[in-house]
Amino acid sequence: MSQPEVDVSPEANDTPGPELADVLIEREVATASEIEYARRVCAKLNRSRPLIDVLCELGIAEKEELLGTLRDAPIDLPLEQLLLELGFLDPDELQQALDIQAEAPDRKEGIGDILLEHGYVDAQELLTALSLKFGRPTCSTLDASIDHELIASAPSAWSRQHGFVPVRREGGRTVVAFSDPSNAQSIEAAGQVYGVGGFDVVLATASEIDAAWRRWERSNAPKTAEVADEEVVGEVDTILADALKREASDIHIEPLSDRLRIRFREDGVLVPYRDLPIKAASPLTSRLKILSQSDIAERRRHQGGRFSVRVAGVDLDMRASFYVTVHGQKTVLRLLNRARTLMPLKDIGMPKRTLERYCSEVLERPSGVVLVTGPTGSGKTSTLYSSIHHINHDGLSIVTAEDPVEYTIEGISQCSINAEIDLTYEETLRHIVRQDPDVVVIGEIRDKFSAETAIQAALTGHKVITTFHTEDTIGGLVRLLNMNIEAFLISSTVVSVLAQRLVRKVCERCAVPYEPTAADHRMLGVGPEHLKGAEMRIGRGCSHCRGSGYRGRVAVFELLVLTEEIRDAILAHATAYEIRRISRERSDLVSLFEDGLVKAANGVTTLAEIHRMLPRLDVPRPLQELRRMVGD
Repeated sequence: MSQPEVDVSPEANDTPGPELADVLIEREVATASEIEYARRVCAKLNRSRPLIDVLCELGIAEKEELLGTLRDAPIDLPLEQLLLELGFLDPDELQQALDIQAEAPDRKEGIGDILLEHGYVDAQELLTALSLKFGRPTCSTLDASIDHELIASAPSAWSRQHGFVPVRREGGRTVVAFSDPSNAQSIEAAGQVYGVGGFDVVLATASEIDAAWRRWERSNAPKTAEVADEEVVGEVDTILADALKREASDIHIEPLSDRLRIRFREDGVLVPYRDLPIKAASPLTSRLKILSQSDIAERRRHQGGRFSVRVAGVDLDMRASFYVTVHGQKTVLRLLNRARTLMPLKDIGMPKRTLERYCSEVLERPSGVVLVTGPTGSGKTSTLYSSIHHINHDGLSIVTAEDPVEYTIEGISQCSINAEIDLTYEETLRHIVRQDPDVVVIGEIRDKFSAETAIQAALTGHKVITTFHTEDTIGGLVRLLNMNIEAFLISSTVVSVLAQRLVRKVCERCAVPYEPTAADHRMLGVGPEHLKGAEMRIGRGCSHCRGSGYRGRVAVFELLVLTEEIRDAILAHATAYEIRRISRERSDLVSLFEDGLVKAANGVTTLAEIHRMLPRLDVPRPLQELRRMVGD
C-alpha cells in the first residue's frame, strides 16, 4: 500500500492548479462533452449544485467510484477550491473565513483550521477534501481497525502530542493515521518512531485519533470501582454537554439488540448522536437513575424522575423517563435550560394582525378562559409565559399552578406541583381561588376536574389562562365537550383558543431561492395562482445546519376568537366541520396550515416542512388574501 511522495510544504498550497473538471477529464472519469453537458444542467438548476453531484445524478459516474478514482493520486488544487467544488463550502462562507484569516495575519492556523473552527465545514468534509488533495485513503472505522499490540508498543505521549496513531502492520510497513498530512512536524515525528519513509499515511479526524488514544489508555488503566464510576460520570457529562451545545430538547438513550443508540432531538427532529457498546447500557441507566432518585434495583417497571445539574456553566433541570423494553431500559431526558430568557410576546412569531387581535380581544378581556393548545413540544408553555408577562403589572394578582415552574416571573405567585408531599393539582386548584386572584394560570388541563376548575373560576369573574393538548383550535372546543363539560358553560366562558406548532426555519447560511414545482402544487392542493407573489427559499445544507438545510424553529399559530355565531354553534352541538366553517367566515380564522404557507412564502420555512408538520383540514385560500388577513 505504498503511496506516492507528496509535497506537504505550505508553499505547495499556494500554486493555483487546474479546475476539478480538468482532473476528471484527465483521469477519464468523464469526457469533455459529459462535463460540458453537466455544466449546462447546473446552469439551469434553481439552486447551485456541485458538478460532482450532478455528474452522479446524470448517471455519468458513481459517487464512491468517482471519489476512489480521485484519491488514486494527489490533486493539485488548493484545499478551499476542493471544498467549494465538492459542495462542502459556499463562496460566502469561504470569504468570511478569508476575512477572519486576514484580520489576524500572525495566526498559525491554515484556512482548513479556520473553516473547521468556525463551523463552515465539518471534520468529515475536511477529511474527504484532504484525502483527495493528498491522494491518501481515509480510515473510516479507526477504532475497529487498530492493532492493539501495535498501539501498546507506541510512545503514547509523543504520538498524541503530534496528532497521529499507529493503526496496523501491512506488507512489512506500519500504517499510521494523521488528521493533517500537510503538517510536516507530525510527519517528521512519526518518522522518528517508524523510520523516515517507513510508514504509510491514512487519514482520520483529530477527534477520532484523540478518542482512540483515550480508549486505549482507559482499557490499560487499573480497573477499580472508582475508575469505572468516574468513566460513567464522565460519559454522562459529555452527553449532556454535547446536547446543550447542539441545543437539543431531548436525549434518547435506547438499547438495541447489538448496541446502545443515543439520539438528540434537534429542532423537533431526532438525529443520531453516537452508538456505544451494549454493555454500557446498564451503568449509564444506573447513573441517571441515581441522579433522578429513582430505584436502580427495579428493572421491570417504568419509572420517572427529575434532577438538576450544572453543565458547562449552565444550570439544567432534567426530566427523566425510564421505559422497559425487550432489550432493556430506554431513557429519555428532557432538557429545561434555566438560562433561557423569557421571550416578549411580539417576538414569538405571531403575524401582525393575529398579535393585535390576541392582545386586544383576548388578553385585555377581564375574565374568561384562554386556551393555548398543541401537542407536546409545540411551544405552548413559552407562549403561556409570554402572555402572562405581557399582562403582568402591579394592579393585577396573578397566581399559578405549574408542573414544574419553568420560568420565574417577578411579581406573580407561582406554585410548582410536588405530588411527593401531596401538593397535587387537585389540592392546589382547590386553594388557588381563595388567594383573591385576578388571573389564574393553570399549567395544563389534564382531566375533567382541572377543566371544571378553570370553567368555575371564569364564571366567578376571573381570567384563566391554561394549556391543552389538542390538534387545533376547534379540537380544543370538541375535547371539552367530550369531557362532559356542559355546552352552555363552554360557550359562556371560553374567550379564545390559540393553537400552535413549531416548524423548522430555513438555514440563513445556505438559503437559496426556490420555485414551487408541480409536485408542490399537488401536495398543497392549490394551483400556481394561489402562490402568486411568493418568495420561497430552501436550504442547500451546510456545516452550520449539519447538512439539513434548517436551523432553529419558528412558531405557527391559529387564533380562534369566539363570536356569537360560534357560541351559538357550540350550544347547538354543531360538528367540528361546521364550527370551522363559521369560524373561517365570521371570525377571520387563519388555519395553522395557512399561517405556515405565509411563512413559507416569505422564505422563513419550506413547503416540505409545513406539509410534514401542519394539519390541512381545508383548501388554503390564495396567498394575497392570507397576507391581508394576517397583516403581512
